[in-house]
Amino acid sequence: MRPCPEAGITSAVGPTPRVAAAARRGIPDTLPSRTVRQAVRMPYFRTYDDTELHYRVLGPADSALPPLVCLAGGPGRDAAYLGDLGGLAGHRQLIVPDGRGTGASPAAADPARYAFPRLAADVEALRAHLGLERFALLGHDAGATVAQAYAATHPERLTRLVLVCPGSRLQGELPDDAQEIFTSRMHEEWWPRASVAVQELAEASDLARVRDLLYAAAPLAYGRWDEPQQAHAATEGEQLGPVPRAGFWQGVDESTREALLAGLRQVDCPVLVVTGDRDGVVGMRAGELVAAAFPNAEVRPLHLVGHYPWVDEPDLFRPLVEEFLRAS
Repeated sequence: MRPCPEAGITSAVGPTPRVAAAARRGIPDTLPSRTVRQAVRMPYFRTYDDTELHYRVLGPADSALPPLVCLAGGPGRDAAYLGDLGGLAGHRQLIVPDGRGTGASPAAADPARYAFPRLAADVEALRAHLGLERFALLGHDAGATVAQAYAATHPERLTRLVLVCPGSRLQGELPDDAQEIFTSRMHEEWWPRASVAVQELAEASDLARVRDLLYAAAPLAYGRWDEPQQAHAATEGEQLGPVPRAGFWQGVDESTREALLAGLRQVDCPVLVVTGDRDGVVGMRAGELVAAAFPNAEVRPLHLVGHYPWVDEPDLFRPLVEEFLRAS
């Protein structure tokens, strides 16, 4: 069984005491020590159906740089796992919404509103709430699919688009190189346990068991399996929302998919697609397929990096994104 695209697969050797303590304290311990720990504000906005959704604001309020709106993946994972994206909040504000049914945002009254085109409509409501005429948008994992849906329907609103480790289900193709990447690491100590966990996840239904298996499989999502990666992975089981996850593709038929792809061909803002050569979740070829859907996209593969580049190599990821955002 290949790792599931556009869905975090994260481990079980079980975390060490230090890692477990870091996980209890939360995401900041998964970030580089040099990261500026900014105060986090939790305001809310009212979206198209009158639901109040929460969002986080990280970074300096007095920054002269425009904010970056950041969409989490999973699908249905609490956006806390993004942290401050390897220090991107050190110089600009990050606006990080909690999707419906995740974080501090309420569950959707209608499950159809978990579908990613509807989540893109929530992004438009957030933009209006913030008073941004145009803005830069970043999406990770399944959040990159929401970001593409937004770009396809509101291309005039974007200045720049960053897609981090995207899957390519929207493009209608699921490459198998994630499995190749996973298999290439079978010499690593964690691999036998992770391999069994990936197989068992296909049949697991008990939530506690699923969480244990996710931690057992987690190393395949990272470039290496050190304490920062273990601490980050230890949060996934509690952060995943099964209901938002199940509804992500609900009602998205072939005509919807083709209409979104047609919209992507009209997006004229620059697009950066970041991939990792150790991403055992979606692989690297998916990023190439996503980039090919845009008229003005570049792919930047990162070496020894998995599905969470800001955890594996923050000092590669942060300047890459910052340089792209600052380019004229």
